[in-house]
Amino acid sequence: MVDFIQNTLDGIALGSAYALLALGFTLIFGVMGRLNIAYGPCIMIGVFAGAGVYSDLTQSIVMIFVATLAGTILASAYVERVSFAAIRADAALASMVSTFAVWMQLEEIVAHLFPARTYAFKELGHLSLIEAGPFFLRQESLFMLLVTLAVLLGLALVLGRSHFGLELRALTDSRRAAIISGINVRRIIFLTFLLAAMIGGVAGFMIAMSDGQVTPKFGLWATMKGLVAMVIGGLASLRGAVLGGMLLGIIEAQAQWYFGASVREILVYAILFAALILLPRGILGGPHTVWRS
Repeated sequence: MVDFIQNTLDGIALGSAYALLALGFTLIFGVMGRLNIAYGPCIMIGVFAGAGVYSDLTQSIVMIFVATLAGTILASAYVERVSFAAIRADAALASMVSTFAVWMQLEEIVAHLFPARTYAFKELGHLSLIEAGPFFLRQESLFMLLVTLAVLLGLALVLGRSHFGLELRALTDSRRAAIISGINVRRIIFLTFLLAAMIGGVAGFMIAMSDGQVTPKFGLWATMKGLVAMVIGGLASLRGAVLGGMLLGIIEAQAQWYFGASVREILVYAILFAALILLPRGILGGPHTVWRS
């Protein structure tokens, strides 16, 4: 039982980063009804920008964070202009295929600019463990969890108490009614992409800082983790995204402890397939899921 509880604590810390990745996917999917599979590669651009600043310019954690955030936002803005703004609203499949093409572009850019493939990233530091009886928690894990909670609180305030949040919620309820009421749909969609990019940039920064390195595989990894968490928790549900991320982290921690790293990935995708069959709309999904719930 001690091992199970300890693994659960570790999984919650890891799942907090997965939750942020799932939130980015959910924001875009909830507003547009389209899937942006280039979301992970956009975060990859950000973390490589941070790694470049760290290796060539400064060790300032603030500057590295700014570079990571800026890289993610710029890449996401490019995806929105090319794969969404330039394609008709009713051509969801064309948008998804386009984001895959942009994914390949972004990976090639990273491959040319960072030929060494693996680069060091600023680590939070060697912090002591927080002990409570037989259980312990790494301080960097606690840091990730607290940052995630702060992002969730900020997102709740933006969506619930700002004019932008009101317009965004109106757009998700009815695109046609939003247009008739005078809402600038293109502007809201673009700002939603930037909001998702900021959340993804924070997630990428925390994950890269925890690992201490980045590789071009980061884009694929972030995409798969975010999508799996979103599908498990509930399509178009923000609460589902958080729940899915936490569950994914706990499942991975338990599976790695009891079965090993190789079985961990197999089990995660087996659970994904089971969820698609038994709960195709996710745990918190439903016939008429309200994405912001």
